[in-house]
Amino acid sequence: MSRVVLVTGVAGSFASKFARRLADIGEGAGIERVVGIDTILPDADLGSVKFVRADIRTPVVGKVIAVDDVDTVVHLDVNPPQRGRGAGAKELNVIGTMQLLAACQRSALVSKLVLGSSTAVYGSSPRDPAMFTESLLARNGVRTGFPKDIVEVESYVRGFARRRPEVLITTIRAAQVLHPEIDSPLRNYFSNPVLPSVLGFDPRLQFLSLEDALEILVQAVVRDRPGTFNAAGDGVVLLSQAARRLGRPVIPLPPVGFAMAARRVVRAMGSDIPPDLHRLLTFGRAVDTTGLRDIFGYELARTSEETFDEFRASLKPGLLAALGGRS
Repeated sequence: MSRVVLVTGVAGSFASKFARRLADIGEGAGIERVVGIDTILPDADLGSVKFVRADIRTPVVGKVIAVDDVDTVVHLDVNPPQRGRGAGAKELNVIGTMQLLAACQRSALVSKLVLGSSTAVYGSSPRDPAMFTESLLARNGVRTGFPKDIVEVESYVRGFARRRPEVLITTIRAAQVLHPEIDSPLRNYFSNPVLPSVLGFDPRLQFLSLEDALEILVQAVVRDRPGTFNAAGDGVVLLSQAARRLGRPVIPLPPVGFAMAARRVVRAMGSDIPPDLHRLLTFGRAVDTTGLRDIFGYELARTSEETFDEFRASLKPGLLAALGGRS
């Protein structure tokens, strides 16, 4: 069966690459066409992707699904606040998801939904297990900001699954993609000439390579892989290790008031970090990806360490500073 795929958030650096990848695969993988939707024009070349400038928070998204006979929806428009797009991030994440799911529920054609979720759903706290599996719940750190958004988004998707049990749903809880061309909080954090850290803490971090992230979502579309799956490179990288490999000095700041102090330091360097990042930089987070390998059927090509080393090697002199000023 040929699929007509709607991808949300295609103005984003990752979603635009995914939509283009899916369109390039084309009929050989059962993709008839790809429709991309966002509120702003993408900077990237979308190739043969049909772009629709519309807001998923409005009923227009339902008309797009109906007019283009969409049967597969890939929801990637759930993101932390980004420079230039910070206003209304929560409304876009939560209200946008609710409106999109309502449109999917009204459509008789939609038979598959792929949600690009985040490991932020587990939060970050001193009570966390060594590794989160998909069945575990957050211990703390999901009461505000993006982690709270992603928890709400997943709850709405579960509600949709109860109302439309015939729709195949795949949820990918991904660690942050670390790549020079992908706008993510950790990429922007590592772009700074000095790295604010929390005094007395050395958090464990995980990263997902761009190629792994793209391929996992492609397989979720072209194959039937229902369920919820963690996606992160195997192993962890300590913040202190990352700083040494980048050759970046660390500024230890007191835990109390770290979020505000770190943002002041970073803004003084012409960059920014989202307020939610401070918990990750304090307690870290690691997830188990056994389900991705054994149930979903995907073998990760890059470990977290390899992903970080490729990111570091790709940075040319002056590029880190340029990344810090890029929206």
